[in-house]
Amino acid sequence: MAALGNRGTVTEASGFNPEEDAQKIYNAMKGAGTNEATIIEILAHRTIAQRQKIKEAFKQSVGKELLDCLKSELTGNFEMVVVGLMMPAPVYDAYELKNAIKGAGTEEACLIDILASRSKAEIKEIIATYKKEHGKSLEDDVCGDTSGMFQRVLVSLLTVNKSPALSYLWRRLFDDIYEAGEAHWGTDEVKFLTVLCVRNRNHLLRVFQEYQKISGRDIEDSIKREMSGCLEDAFLAIVKCMKNKPAFFAERLYKSMKGLGTTDSVLIRIMVARAEIDMLDIKAEFLKMYGKTLHSFIKGDASGDYRKILLELCGGEK
Repeated sequence: MAALGNRGTVTEASGFNPEEDAQKIYNAMKGAGTNEATIIEILAHRTIAQRQKIKEAFKQSVGKELLDCLKSELTGNFEMVVVGLMMPAPVYDAYELKNAIKGAGTEEACLIDILASRSKAEIKEIIATYKKEHGKSLEDDVCGDTSGMFQRVLVSLLTVNKSPALSYLWRRLFDDIYEAGEAHWGTDEVKFLTVLCVRNRNHLLRVFQEYQKISGRDIEDSIKREMSGCLEDAFLAIVKCMKNKPAFFAERLYKSMKGLGTTDSVLIRIMVARAEIDMLDIKAEFLKMYGKTLHSFIKGDASGDYRKILLELCGGEK
């Protein structure tokens, strides 16, 4: 398994010995109580690929599934982080999407965060993994749990092989803008959907620039003026991810922690999913946008072993 990215805080541990790590984790869990410090020290400093090798070594030497043992020993948010760390990226995304859909109510933020920010190749892998892990079609589950225009946006994001020709879209978009003007075009959700869900970054950045020239308004402002609720959130997420993905995640992390209470599901999902990809860039954007370090925010917001493992994934104060 190749490394996920080169801007992560979690990188390959040198001198890696999966058998040794498996034994240390087993010793940390056996008997009364659990040595959480050992679990943090090992799992927060190994890549996803290395953790899979630890899982194999653990099963071979102990005869049990490491994930099952961790679930039985750990609790709460700390358990959620550790369980997430043990999954390959598409498995974790599929797991998060399944949890967002099942049961009463839907966690729309999870559907938006994942589907708007993953590449077409990643979406393709998530769809296949979801089917394999959960025995159902992700698109069917999304459709069964959402409705209206919001549903159409999510389905478009899942439809990775059916994008219209970019040159056709480009031509049609500007015909529409010139003819209708910004105020009228802004309310046409289908045109927003057609253009934004193509998700060719270079193409869309040109669209955004041209849109601003023609309308005198940033596309994000138009979305905020013309839409509301989940639909607004979805379109804004697509635009923000195209413009600057680390800044999108920095904002999501900030909003998950500011004010009273913490939206732990968002905090955990981003810290786990981006640790090996672009956490260094997310931290830099966070500092630039809010004048405080991500590290200091987590330190002031979380507690106990949950805080310790998040700070390790964050990778230091700077």
